[in-house]
Amino acid sequence: MVYDGIILSLLIGFLRGGSLKGIAEIEFKYGWVFIILIVGQLFVYFTQNHFGFVGAISNQFFMFVYIIGMFFLWINRHHEGFTIILVGVFLNFLVMAVNGGRMPVSEEASAVLDPHYIEMLKSGLAGKHALLTDSTILPFLGDILPLQPPYPRQQVISIGDIVMNVGVFLFIQKVMLIHRKEKTEGKKLA
Repeated sequence: MVYDGIILSLLIGFLRGGSLKGIAEIEFKYGWVFIILIVGQLFVYFTQNHFGFVGAISNQFFMFVYIIGMFFLWINRHHEGFTIILVGVFLNFLVMAVNGGRMPVSEEASAVLDPHYIEMLKSGLAGKHALLTDSTILPFLGDILPLQPPYPRQQVISIGDIVMNVGVFLFIQKVMLIHRKEKTEGKKLA
């Protein structure tokens, strides 16, 4: 869902007259950590169904990723939207942490997904996700909100995902429009 938010934020930024110039100027503390976290998540995502040991430890791995990610967001909280992103990440982390390191997914909401994925949820082979049950703690923070057409991709999201996307939107708009603001001010002075 966050990737969708990034794409939507970029499109809106362009429609508002923004550019990618500001992205090249972003300075993150420990920025390399973010790249390693993304590569690690992609590795687990694409290998967990092929190597049983990866799937078996994926919940611990994702908990580690969330902790390091929250640290990265905290030390970079001076950036527009990062505190909001941190709140969203924490909400997802919290529900996963109290449920064995896996994000609970509503079976009813999952009806919009591929039936094969629902079977994976039921069998416990869905990586960082698990089927939401009566014993799920904080179920309202799980993936319970289905997105379906007219939304371009069918998926199930959480409240934390929505909060993260608000922060991502604010950050990207700020970065993309910073040079537009300078151009506008330059024209006023001329």
